[in-house]
Amino acid sequence: MIFTRIDWETWPRKEYFEHYFTQVPCTYSAVFKLDITQIRKNGQKLYPSMLFYLSTVVNRHQEFRMALDESGEPGFYDVVHPCYTVFHKDTETFSNLWTAYTPSYVDFCASWEKDMAEYGNTSGIIARPDTPVNTFPVSMVPWASFEGFNLNLQNGYDYLPPIFTMGRFYEDHGRILLPLAVQVHHAVCDGFHLCRLVNELQELLDGAGEEK
Repeated sequence: MIFTRIDWETWPRKEYFEHYFTQVPCTYSAVFKLDITQIRKNGQKLYPSMLFYLSTVVNRHQEFRMALDESGEPGFYDVVHPCYTVFHKDTETFSNLWTAYTPSYVDFCASWEKDMAEYGNTSGIIARPDTPVNTFPVSMVPWASFEGFNLNLQNGYDYLPPIFTMGRFYEDHGRILLPLAVQVHHAVCDGFHLCRLVNELQELLDGAGEEK
């Protein structure tokens, strides 16, 4: 893991970062309807597949690998990993797990299976210990679909990584759609960057299975 501090003298977003981080602190969220028809046709497991595709597009772009270091200085990691929730039916609580990202779909899913087997039934909010700092959160609420979703974070204005929440998928005119809520910090991510991420994610979903 490598963390690179921002070079303020050459960073094109300096003015925007200062505006949306200090002058007018601003986070925002949006909900998108992803077409996961190909994943369902292929019989791929939904959760690990979405974790892989989300991680792939997140790792393509610096703005989604941003964070603050221990001194409060912004920078970016060379790679980030998904930290995701797992639901426990017996206690109606959840735990956080993480799986190291790899650009190989097969290898990532194998790692996810291993992590789930080892930590999936562990109770407590942190099921797998030693969560690295270079993670981004993903959760899923598969019991209902939604068209709007918003997180209210008391200290969210200091949090730069994107936050993803998926809902229950549903059928619409022969297509299988999955709601995806994304919360981002405006200091590092504009609407252009968010839409590019979602469009690239949809391209991956349309070609799902080809990476096998």
